[in-house]
Amino acid sequence: MKSALVCGAGGFIGSHLVTRLREEGYWVRGVDLKAPEYGPVDADDFMIGDLRDPDTVASAIDRHFDEVYQLAADMGGAGYLFTGDNDAEIMHNSAMINLNVLETCYRQTIRSVFYSSSACVYPEHNQVDPQNPLCSEDSVYPAEPDSEYGWEKLFSERLYLNYGRNYDMNVRIARFHNIFGERGTWRGGREKVPAAICRKVAQTADGGEIEIWGDGEQTRSFLHVSECLEGILRLMRSNWAGPVNIGSEEMVTINELAYIVMDVAGKSLRLNHVPGPLGVRGRNSDNRLIHEKLGWKPAENLKSGIGRTYRWIEQQLDGRSRC
Repeated sequence: MKSALVCGAGGFIGSHLVTRLREEGYWVRGVDLKAPEYGPVDADDFMIGDLRDPDTVASAIDRHFDEVYQLAADMGGAGYLFTGDNDAEIMHNSAMINLNVLETCYRQTIRSVFYSSSACVYPEHNQVDPQNPLCSEDSVYPAEPDSEYGWEKLFSERLYLNYGRNYDMNVRIARFHNIFGERGTWRGGREKVPAAICRKVAQTADGGEIEIWGDGEQTRSFLHVSECLEGILRLMRSNWAGPVNIGSEEMVTINELAYIVMDVAGKSLRLNHVPGPLGVRGRNSDNRLIHEKLGWKPAENLKSGIGRTYRWIEQQLDGRSRC
């Protein structure tokens, strides 16, 4: 039986990854500051601990694992990442986690390590035209991420690549583009835009109004978590390190996303555009490289994933109203 460690197993993508690995027959240890908030603890062994602490990491990586998946990070939606109020914590916390995890893997002679980077590494100047963003993997330099979160991710990519080169480790790096789905944060300020809009639509009566930050013409692509997991595992089982985009090429404006959610909900609502943190003006996954290297790219359409996510958030709201 193969064994895997998932760092960040209490988070959205990490908890789904634990479930997927268990389904494939792995023995899985998960570690995080907290257990999954919206789903089961599927890990064979789940450890509550702070990966910024070297002693915690030493306890979590106290044996050999066939694969380590490092998804733990200090992160959130635009309301958390782009205000500037959390930059020092974001950089310090995530950098400490990556330094601790990677060094301990090296000392335990663990060769296969996955690192989850982000589309936030791409230069801001290549993402000012909402209809023509440039996010091919080779466009990342000269570097100019739009946030300190992006700078930390870019630093950590180089950290992993250099450990791979210097210490003969098989690192794999993916740049996630706006992953969403069930069991993700949907309230409280750290939620991503698909979950936020699903919540707003679910809470608003037909004919009412929801708020959208900015003019809503900023563009993004959004990928359901099930497709993200498929990309992660295909990358890990390949002979290629990356970095590679894992995201959808179905680019929409935020206004269009809101109308997709309304369509799923069977509601007609007005959009009230208000000031708020926005990030870059346009971003879309470029999937040419992942198709070339892995012979695969995500295919599920946005509306399908939104439908599943909306119904799940509706259930969460219904459960809270009964409490």
